[in-house]
Amino acid sequence: MQELIAPSSLLAFVALTALEIVLGVDNLVFIAILSGRLPPEQRGAARRLGLVMAAIGRIVLLLAMSWIIMLEQSKLFQVGQWDLSIRDLILIAGGLFLLAKATWEIHHSLEGDIHHSDTQTPSKQVSFANVIGQVLMLDLVFSIDSVLTAVGMVEPDKFTSAPIPFTGVPWPAMVIMSSAVLAAVAVMVWFITPVSGFIERHPTVKMLALAFLLLIGVVLVAEGLDQHIPRGYIYFAMGFSIFVEMLNLKARARRKKRASA
Repeated sequence: MQELIAPSSLLAFVALTALEIVLGVDNLVFIAILSGRLPPEQRGAARRLGLVMAAIGRIVLLLAMSWIIMLEQSKLFQVGQWDLSIRDLILIAGGLFLLAKATWEIHHSLEGDIHHSDTQTPSKQVSFANVIGQVLMLDLVFSIDSVLTAVGMVEPDKFTSAPIPFTGVPWPAMVIMSSAVLAAVAVMVWFITPVSGFIERHPTVKMLALAFLLLIGVVLVAEGLDQHIPRGYIYFAMGFSIFVEMLNLKARARRKKRASA
C-alpha cells in the first residue's frame, strides 16, 4: 500500500493521466467523425461504446504487458534497412488504414457526397456495427502505444509488491496505470459530445480534423518503420490551425451579424 501512495507513484499517475488524454485526442477525433455518419439516435451510444472499448482494451493489454513488450522486441523479418516486428506491422497497417479512411472522407466531403446529419438517406448511412468495427481496429493500434507509454512512465519493475496472478504485473503498478487510463477515458467521455457536435456544425473544422488524422496516419507508418516523429510537432501544428480557424469563425459570425443588422 505504501508503494501505491508514495509521492513518485502519485506523480506518475498525474503525469500518465495527462499524457493519456493528449494521446487520446486522435482516437477522440476519429470516433467523433465516424459517429457523425450514423443516424442521430445512434451517435451517442457509438461514441460511448467506442471509448469504453478503448478503456477495456488498454487495461487488458496492460495485464498482458510482457506480451506487448515481446511484440516490440521480436523481429519477424527485414525489409531493406528496416527490421520489422509484430508491433511495427500493426502500426503500419493502422497508419495505412487511417490514411485511407481520412482520404475517403475528404474526397466525399469535397465532391459533395457529404453525409449531413439530417439530410442523409438510409442507403448512405453506415451501420452501427461497421462504425464500431472500425473504432475497435484503431483502438488496438492506439492502445499498443498507450500501453508502452504507461509502462515507460510507471516502470513496473521498480515495484516490490506481489504481482497480479498470471500477469507478472505488480498490483500497485497496475492500479496506477489502469486508474490513469480510466481517468483519461472519463475526460474524453465528457468532451466527446460537444467535440462531435462542433465538428458536425463546422465543415472547415471537420476538414482540419481529417487532416489531423492524415498526419497521425503518417506518424504511425513512420514509427512502424522505426522513424520517430515527435507528436508534439503534430499537435502544435493542428493546435495552431484550429486557433486560426477559431478566429475565422469569429470573424464570419461578426460579418453575419453586421449583414443582418
